Amino acid sequence: MPTVKPSTVLGRQLGDELKKFREAAGVSMAEAAEALDCTKGKISRIENGHVPVRSPDLIALMQTYRVEERAAQDRLVALARRANRRRREGWWHAYASVLSDTYIDQIEMESICESIRTYQVQLVPGLLQTAEYGRAVTVASRAWQTPEEIDQFVRVRLARQERLTGEGPIEYWAVLAEGVLHQRVGGTDVMRAQLDHLLTMAQRPNITIQVLPFSRGAHSSMYGPYLLLAFPQMASLDLVLTETPTGNLWMEREPEVACYQALFDDARMAALPPTDSLALIRHVAKEYKS
Repeated sequence: MPTVKPSTVLGRQLGDELKKFREAAGVSMAEAAEALDCTKGKISRIENGHVPVRSPDLIALMQTYRVEERAAQDRLVALARRANRRRREGWWHAYASVLSDTYIDQIEMESICESIRTYQVQLVPGLLQTAEYGRAVTVASRAWQTPEEIDQFVRVRLARQERLTGEGPIEYWAVLAEGVLHQRVGGTDVMRAQLDHLLTMAQRPNITIQVLPFSRGAHSSMYGPYLLLAFPQMASLDLVLTETPTGNLWMEREPEVACYQALFDDARMAALPPTDSLALIRHVAKEYKS
């Protein structure tokens, strides 16, 4: 059986946390390596998220870095446990043949995050898509060739939506450019059903949907779609996922995350209030029914 890699995103997050504690304690990489009886290269790979951190090594590093606060210890232990979790433990492992590593990371992050904020330029975000809309997007992407691959990917997208409707749902806030409502993905019937679905999902207490209208003109988020993922009791681990046609990209550094947090705040302030946004969605949905 092939080796299953740990989550690269969480591994890098753990490495960043450990590096901060090491530098704050004034411990060199050579001294850290001596504490683990390993090479400086291993410490570097740990801090870059390239190797898993086993429990004995984590305990030794926390002692060496003088991490004495219980909350910090618990955070590092929890992060290491999640980073080392094998992907086959998640439901998504059954679909690994049609999922990229970045997409698997995204599903893993969704499974443990507390909230998601997203801005979308032209597509309804995956967590709010109907099956028919999601199928039309999947076919148009040309990333999946056979009917079986397309079916599997659509099932994955629908399964992800349990994070919005299942037990302990996440807080979800989507700002949609008005073009999302007018891009006829899948045709008139599919779009009518999709907009009705947005109206239904927006009634849930954990979901907020806003529309940023054409009339607002130029704004700071107009360059492309992104997601902000926040984690309970681990604000320093917040992540950004930017979406591109050739593959999605994680941004993990605090200045990068702060930049996108500011972008999202600008987008939601420029967008219509939720009540007015739903009125606009309802109006456009009626146009598809005429």
